[in-house]
Amino acid sequence: MIETVIKSYDLDRLAVATIASHTALQILRAAKRRGFKTLAVARPSSAWFYKRFQFIDEVWEADFSNFRLVAEKLAENNAVLIPHGSYVEYVGWRQALEAPVPTFGVRRLIEVEADQYKKMDLLRRAGIPIPRSYAPEEVDRPVIVKLFGAKGGRGYFLARNREELVQRLREVKEPYIIQEYVFGVPAYYHFFASPMYVRVELFGMDVRYETNVDGRTFGLVEPTFVVVANLPLVLRESLLPTVQKYGEAFADAVREALGEEMKGPYSLESIIRDDLSIVVFEFSGRIVAGTNVYMGVGSQYSVLYFDEPMDMGERIAHELQLARERGRLEDVVS
Repeated sequence: MIETVIKSYDLDRLAVATIASHTALQILRAAKRRGFKTLAVARPSSAWFYKRFQFIDEVWEADFSNFRLVAEKLAENNAVLIPHGSYVEYVGWRQALEAPVPTFGVRRLIEVEADQYKKMDLLRRAGIPIPRSYAPEEVDRPVIVKLFGAKGGRGYFLARNREELVQRLREVKEPYIIQEYVFGVPAYYHFFASPMYVRVELFGMDVRYETNVDGRTFGLVEPTFVVVANLPLVLRESLLPTVQKYGEAFADAVREALGEEMKGPYSLESIIRDDLSIVVFEFSGRIVAGTNVYMGVGSQYSVLYFDEPMDMGERIAHELQLARERGRLEDVVS
């Protein structure tokens, strides 16, 4: 179906669209600089903010509960939709899979990302070290309980033992996974899988800034993990080969599990232990908000591939530009 939509497109009038949240400013700024028309699809409460920026050609107010109507209108405007975390959360994986608009990257990863068990299975298939998962009766150490979906850490909590876990779980009404709490420092890696260059690029990294973990709470409140910001990170160079190996292994696992090549941005989210081993506890199969840390200035690792630094929005626009010029738009969307 998407192939049919692409064939109807006027590639000289190709537009880039995304939901007005998360990484929208980065994505649309870069797309405009590369000569694409730009469209932001906003909730009524935030549309006013995005209308302030001249690089956004049109801001549409929309009801995300019936996204098919929006997707059809995007297709009528020759748009490629760039998914991100707010798209996953606001629109949901079912509507995302069925949306009749070319979507940058591997859209089936949105369904996998919505289920914590499917996420861990894909990482396990890649041979990447992951935390142990538990049933409640198996818990014999500190664990973290994580909800399904792209919630930015909201609703996650720690339990120090089985008794505390059972008590806290009585309050949980949504699907969840119980994982070993791995001790170490967090690091989140940004990759870009390029069909145009036939490679996986290690593009950047960040660390999250979370409310009751990083805030000045002085042990007075329970740790929570609501992400409010991101901070840039430069990893010691001796760790980069391992990070690159895991990024490529993930792309291989996507090919084996889903039957299509990995394409576009994605992230592996990890804890680095004091023995320098890396345990990956999450992935995001699309652009992550941590890439905003180098918006407009470019990531430190992008200069290893290009003569000038790029941010992830610029990297997406560059790939789209090459795909349009080479008549290969179908290779970068799904």
